[in-house]
Amino acid sequence: MADTVGIVGLGIMGGAIARNLVAVGWRAIGFDIDPARCAELKADGVEIAESVAAAAALAPSLITSLPSPQAALAVAREIAAAGGKRRVVIETSTLALEDKLAFEAILREAGHVALDCPLSGTGAQAKTRDLVVYASGDSAAIEAHRPLFDGFAREAHDLGAFGNGTRMKLVANLLVAIHNVASAEAMVLAIKAGLAPRQVVELIGAGAATSRIFELRAPMMAESRYEPPTMRVGTWQKDMAVIGAFAQKLGAPTPLFCATEPIYAAAMGLGFADQDTAAVCAVLERMAGIERAASPDHES
Repeated sequence: MADTVGIVGLGIMGGAIARNLVAVGWRAIGFDIDPARCAELKADGVEIAESVAAAAALAPSLITSLPSPQAALAVAREIAAAGGKRRVVIETSTLALEDKLAFEAILREAGHVALDCPLSGTGAQAKTRDLVVYASGDSAAIEAHRPLFDGFAREAHDLGAFGNGTRMKLVANLLVAIHNVASAEAMVLAIKAGLAPRQVVELIGAGAATSRIFELRAPMMAESRYEPPTMRVGTWQKDMAVIGAFAQKLGAPTPLFCATEPIYAAAMGLGFADQDTAAVCAVLERMAGIERAASPDHES
């Protein structure tokens, strides 16, 4: 496999992936509709294409990291319309299964191969290559792209049939939703009890009650600091809707997940849409009557 890859979508995840691939010697050709993002990535060594089609013309494989099903399907159509040789398109976005299948069908009809490869990890983890790839689809293509996955992730797993990656991602994100609110609940209880927030983070992190989400988000909660975001509350609302619809369709009960939904909705209502999902802690603090001094990075 050539060491050139196209990356469509240079947001928190796509931008981190592009930077990491450049750092380990890949030629990364990026595209994003936001000129500011393109300028930032260009400064970090990513070549910027003028369009999706231009990126596809230069790269035998592409990674897509996109914010919505509409964006994903539009990109699939652009790649399909561009013609050219067979391309492998690695779709990493968190989307509904139906949207992933539509994405795959568009590319398959044009002679390309789509892989469903959502990622487990936050934007902060993406920066340090601390991601897990839930790969699904053509096994030979997945195996051929392991050197690529190694450039931006710590693990990559072949889950079999196309779509299983998304199924796994939705299961994982259900736990993320719960663990994040549970972490905030614990932090608020600790603050009400008069414990020092930073010491709570340290001691929970050293004991049996910790989780990866607690370790990532509780330090932000302790400091009442929710910028820069590793996952924006507004973006997370989209993921929550996808998880809820997926579980409902399967008839799977999700009482704990459902209990978190109004907490995230309240974070949106309080103006935290563009800040990290750790801001659910601020929601619970208000419910508890806690007033803390704002950090330099955030006014609560």
